[in-house]
Amino acid sequence: MHISSYKPIKPEPSTSQINSHTAIAVWLLICCALVFAMVVVGGVTRLTGSGLSIVEWQPIIGTIPPITQEDWEILLDKYRQIPQYEKVNKGMTLDEFKGIFWWEYFHRLLGRLIGLVYFIPFVYFVARKRVDRKLGLKLLGIFILGGLQGFMGWYMVMSGLADNIYVSQYRLTAHLGLAFIIYAAMFWVATGLLAPKKTHTPDTTAATSIPWLRRFSFSLTGLIFVMVLSGGLVAGIHAGKAYNTFPLMDGYLIPPAMFVLEPWYRNFFDNITTVQFDHRLIAWLLIFTVPYFWFKARNISLPASARLASHLLILALMIQVGLGITTLLLSVPLTFAAAHQAGAILLFTAALWLNRTLS
Repeated sequence: MHISSYKPIKPEPSTSQINSHTAIAVWLLICCALVFAMVVVGGVTRLTGSGLSIVEWQPIIGTIPPITQEDWEILLDKYRQIPQYEKVNKGMTLDEFKGIFWWEYFHRLLGRLIGLVYFIPFVYFVARKRVDRKLGLKLLGIFILGGLQGFMGWYMVMSGLADNIYVSQYRLTAHLGLAFIIYAAMFWVATGLLAPKKTHTPDTTAATSIPWLRRFSFSLTGLIFVMVLSGGLVAGIHAGKAYNTFPLMDGYLIPPAMFVLEPWYRNFFDNITTVQFDHRLIAWLLIFTVPYFWFKARNISLPASARLASHLLILALMIQVGLGITTLLLSVPLTFAAAHQAGAILLFTAALWLNRTLS
């Protein structure tokens, strides 16, 4: 036997490796649940106008909430120095201030909690040599993204402290998009560790169709992510408060105010009409493409998990579209708007799981 023809057999993972992978996956999914809560609380924080109620970034000291009456007065006095107080909340009482303060406080506290829940087990798994180099680099990359997200959150808040009464829609969208990227990274690694060995042998037709279906599913996930970003712009400039009709926008298929700003490209980011139109357009694309994907998947021999994932994707889309229309027609009430933001994460999760099952 020639040495060059020898191919070592890849050893099966040991029971301890399987247990380690399961523990790491569960830990990452817990972190996903916390990020889910973080995104929803962040949405409520924005909807209640609470994001600028804390005007300082104190990662350690800021963990302790105000206790005495003097503490509260100091915080309110600092809030009175920013434009939002002068132009939106002038004359706000201390009790009213507390109503917006607590949402921002819990939002930041949840961010700190996520950092601890991620960092401590990460150090433990590395110290106990429970992760190999490849997995360790993935986990380190997620940790770096988490640190960047904390900085991005404060960078966003800074944009509303000097000249503006609200935070920049660009920074808000970047903050939201990064949260979804972190969520996707943790979910993908976790489901990869939990993925069972392939037991499904597709027929000849499926063998040629599944790669196409997989590319299609990744494209849908990308489109959902773009819709999330467009939703960030809608939220950032309060575009949901306008054109509260459906399916037309105040009687127009294409509203006349689409390109009133100069230069023209500003309309896609700063024009309430254009930003909302784009968000609707992406939703319509998903309304047509997801059912088409589901129909094509029905005719292919797929693993049971992939077929279930395709059903959940179309179900999540129907719920999300329903929430979006209701939120719009009711002029963005807090409950439905928060549910719509949660629905976006669930739709994104269904798409990620579908990608995993087809991989």
